[in-house]
Amino acid sequence: MPSSCKDIRAELAHCLQYSDCVFVQRNKPGDCLRPPLRDSLPTQCQQLQKSYASCRKGWVDMRKRFRGNAPISASREIEADTTGESYQLYAGKPAFSSVKPTDGKEEERNREEEDE
Repeated sequence: MPSSCKDIRAELAHCLQYSDCVFVQRNKPGDCLRPPLRDSLPTQCQQLQKSYASCRKGWVDMRKRFRGNAPISASREIEADTTGESYQLYAGKPAFSSVKPTDGKEEERNREEEDE
């Protein structure tokens, strides 16, 4: 199996394993992916199923034959960076590194400085 779909498949299996369809109602994961029970799955599992299906279709799509499937790019959004720094790059450097962070009270400080 190409490595581009392994991550999505693992996430789908994990989502199915802990869904009510498998965990509570004791159905098989394959049965939960079929139409009668598919509607009872959480939205995340349904989205992962669609992503996995489109990834598998990419194996035979001649337009993606040389480039391959796009890697999962949502990992940065899922595992959010708490430093608050921008990850957007412009010519290899952060795009907003020269902008000073603000707290929204600059106008009040400027008025206080003018009054003094």
